Amino acid sequence: MEIETRHEYREELERLEARALDGLDLVVAALDRTVEAIQHQDIELAELVIADDDVIDGRYLEIHQQVLTLLATQAPVATDLRLISALLHVMKNIERMGDQCVNIAKLIPIAGHEPPADERMTGNLVTMGGAIRAEIRQAKSAFGDRNVDLARDLVRQDDVVDNLNRECFQIAIEIGDEHDRREWAMTMLLVARALERIGDNAVDVGEQVAFVVTGLFREFEDASHPEEPAIEPQSSP
Repeated sequence: MEIETRHEYREELERLEARALDGLDLVVAALDRTVEAIQHQDIELAELVIADDDVIDGRYLEIHQQVLTLLATQAPVATDLRLISALLHVMKNIERMGDQCVNIAKLIPIAGHEPPADERMTGNLVTMGGAIRAEIRQAKSAFGDRNVDLARDLVRQDDVVDNLNRECFQIAIEIGDEHDRREWAMTMLLVARALERIGDNAVDVGEQVAFVVTGLFREFEDASHPEEPAIEPQSSP
């Protein structure tokens, strides 16, 4: 009977992880719509992004409640407790990524239906969106496979997004003196910043992979300093 109960517990934990990681697919869908709305200055599509955020919020609440139930009924310890803690952090990052998509969607109507857009700026934002989409996909794969190297590679991927964000700032400086164009550029800088934060959240998901595998938490920004020792795997109790 005890063996059967533990088997059901393991299956429940696996379902919980799968359901949580599927939340990253919801973010990808929201991001795709958001980038399309940016590219075409589509106010109606932006409104859909805002409305559909309830789905991501609902997933966050669902996982949070299931985790509380699991803690109360199964009292997980050791590796399982690490996993559950990491899933809570992942869901928080998912919820934040959804919120950033909403923030961007709310900025699009400010620019108007036919803003004085600059193709360089719009192109950078679309490229940022594609790079961040790849980051989120990679973060999901890294977590599912418990692949710390793949997770740490997210820092390199995120450098691309950071560079594009800086380029957007430079474009805004050079965009000219016309009031409407400057106002549009400032709005798009806020969009770029929100996209950059989504990339940061994807890296945060990767950090949780290392925590699950090693039992240690360390921000991946240290990966830019190769002279520092890498995380050493810790045997699970």
